[in-house]
Amino acid sequence: MTTFCLKQKNNELELFRFIRENSLGNRGNKGIGAGMALGLAQAGANIIVASRTVEAGSEIEKQVTALGRSFKFYKLDASDRDSVYAFIKNVLADNERIDILVNNAGTIMRKPVAEHPDEWWDNVLAINLDTPFILAREFGKRMIEQGSGKIIFTCSLLTFQGGITVPGYAASKERYPVLLKPCLTSGRPKALM
Repeated sequence: MTTFCLKQKNNELELFRFIRENSLGNRGNKGIGAGMALGLAQAGANIIVASRTVEAGSEIEKQVTALGRSFKFYKLDASDRDSVYAFIKNVLADNERIDILVNNAGTIMRKPVAEHPDEWWDNVLAINLDTPFILAREFGKRMIEQGSGKIIFTCSLLTFQGGITVPGYAASKERYPVLLKPCLTSGRPKALM
C-alpha cells in the first residue's frame, strides 16, 4: 500500500497535500495503482480511474469515497489507440482540471526472445509505452494551460535489469527514464510541446 505521509514522533510531516485536486490514474483499480489512488485520496485528491475492468461500486471506489473524496471511472483499453483518444476526449470534456496523471498501466507477455511473436511485442509496447506517452502529451497540454500539473510514470525493476522472458516489457519500461526527459523540459514556460 502506498502512503504519502511520514510520522515523526507526535508531529506529522506531510510529503504531499492536495486540496481539491483531480488525480487521474490508469489501472487504478488494483495493485500499485489502487494503492496510489488511495494514497492520493488520503492526501486530499479527487480520483479518476481508467481501466478496462473497473466497475461502479468497486472496492477502490468505496475506499476513496469513504475518505470524502470524489471518484470517477472511465473505461480504457490501453492497447487500442481509438479507445485512448476517446478516453482523453471524454475526460477533458467532463473535468475542468487534471492536476495529476499517474501512468501506471502495463502488461507483460512471457516468452524467450527467439519465440516472442511480433503481435505480443506490438501489444506490450502499445500499452506500456505508446499509451503513457499519448496520455502524458495530451493531459500535459491541459496542465501547461492551467499553469500546473504532475505526471508520474511507474517503472519496474526490469527498467534497470532487463528480463529473460519479457523482451517487450523490459524494453518498454526501460524507455520511461528517456521519455521523462522531454516531458520535463516541455513543461517549462514558453516551451513548445
